[in-house]
Amino acid sequence: MRQFAGMVRFVFNRGLALQKARHEAGDKKLGYAALCKELTSWRNSAETPWLKDGPIHPLQQSLKDLERAYANFFAKRADFPRFKKKGQRDSFRYPDPKQIKLDQGNRRL
Repeated sequence: MRQFAGMVRFVFNRGLALQKARHEAGDKKLGYAALCKELTSWRNSAETPWLKDGPIHPLQQSLKDLERAYANFFAKRADFPRFKKKGQRDSFRYPDPKQIKLDQGNRRL
């Protein structure tokens, strides 16, 4: 599970770095769909093959979180999005509960 949380954090941070670089270059920020295309290229990259080991849905959810953080910033409801740090509020979400099974006896997913 920690591995999945690390993947989610990596995708969020990489997306945020990409958005910041685009802003500094004077380009528009990417929307969620464009970020998902980037995620596909990251998963297929020789640089980050380990992203394929995890499920795609939690990674996509982290990009949705990034999109929401930007929306809140531009609506002046929050500060500018910050990079996530290891060990601080590590979490991830599965949007479809049918994809996950809880073994209550062993307390494992």
